[in-house]
Amino acid sequence: MGINLGNFGNNTSNNTLNLNKNDILDLTKKNPGLKKVTLGAGWDIASGANDFDIDIAAFLLDANDKFNTVSNVIFFNNKVGQGIELSGDNRTGQGEGDDETISIDLSLIDSSIQKIVFVVSIHEAQSKRQTFGMINNSYVRLVDTLNNKELCRFNLKSDGSTATSVIFANLYRDFGEWQFKAIGEGKIADLNGVLALFS
Repeated sequence: MGINLGNFGNNTSNNTLNLNKNDILDLTKKNPGLKKVTLGAGWDIASGANDFDIDIAAFLLDANDKFNTVSNVIFFNNKVGQGIELSGDNRTGQGEGDDETISIDLSLIDSSIQKIVFVVSIHEAQSKRQTFGMINNSYVRLVDTLNNKELCRFNLKSDGSTATSVIFANLYRDFGEWQFKAIGEGKIADLNGVLALFS
């Protein structure tokens, strides 16, 4: 499998790896002994727009890309699973730093789980007529929980986007190692609509 590490960003003080769409980071090979990671997501609301309630979710999938049971869907109504936990529910996007985070203990993820897909969606987007085109500076980043070191970051360029959900990234097993892939695929769907893709 070809490994594309993307480009290093301007922030050279901590050598954050800025991923581009479809870039793959050899996560556990590059970081031997890595067990616990935190996926953080953040965003800013474009000026003049109403508050957005943006939710992050994780789908734990088997080898056939199916979630099999509702307990394998981590979202605001089911925040804790085996080796994974969702924190925070920022309903406005205000404030600096990560708006919501998902903590993952890679060593505790059930062996039947081959992939964890991370999705960000706008709650009640249709009735509020809100899209990702109204959101600025949205990103996901992966952090080594132990030392708080940022391993990589993926900035979503959503200018003019009509999407109401974005499949942002995924973690997947590859011959015993974990890989992290930046995706950034927009969908005109709510969380249930995205969920249907994996049922």
